[in-house]
Amino acid sequence: MTVNRILPCLDIDNRKVVKGKNFLGVKEIADPLSLAKKYVANGADELVFYDISATVQNRGMFLDLIAEIAAEVPIPFIVGGGIRAVTDIEAALNAGADKVSINSAALKNPELIKEAAARFGSEQIILSMDVRRTGEGMWHVFAQAGMKESGLDAIEWAKEGARLGAGEIVVNSIDEDGVKEGYDLQLTKAIAEAVDIPVIASGGAGKMEHFQEAFTEGKAAGALAASVFHFNEINLNDLKTFLVNDSVADKVDV
Repeated sequence: MTVNRILPCLDIDNRKVVKGKNFLGVKEIADPLSLAKKYVANGADELVFYDISATVQNRGMFLDLIAEIAAEVPIPFIVGGGIRAVTDIEAALNAGADKVSINSAALKNPELIKEAAARFGSEQIILSMDVRRTGEGMWHVFAQAGMKESGLDAIEWAKEGARLGAGEIVVNSIDEDGVKEGYDLQLTKAIAEAVDIPVIASGGAGKMEHFQEAFTEGKAAGALAASVFHFNEINLNDLKTFLVNDSVADKVDV
């Protein structure tokens, strides 16, 4: 049975944790190391580090910051942003990442997924997708931190990513990002049913019930969130207790 995971996410810009809405209006929130330690202490199952400006600014990752956080994080640590080649993946893993998330680079060169999975193992390679709804039951994938339309159908891209060797898929809903009205359950479910690898829901968490819905209706294996944890709107320990007392209790890692 797949264990449903809770993944706090640190969106990094200028070496600080930031957050916006619908990928816009980004504002600085906190020091990433402090938040990382807090989330580990509160029971996070995995921690996500997304450098949201590395690709747009065409710069490398903050490897020193990744290493600093990794040294304090005993749980699986996912790193994304600024990944362009296998050498970048290797550098992130050497800095302490347990898994590497690839987004824009995979859209530009899908074979990167295959090459990375062959070299490091599928379990260390995550395909991250920034997705926007384009019609009823239709979604397209966007690159460059959600700014560039790829023209690719999200479901088909998820299938291709799995075929190429990605071990997991993170589905970031641009429409729901920071809105706090719930995950795009239709999108998450459609992708989860289309692939045979774990799917992590991202974008839209506003209350504890939204996590429950992601795991049940959305068929997600994990739920990623940022704002509700950063602003202390949901406590991780309380969330775990809520889920244990709910219908997904037998699946939640506590």
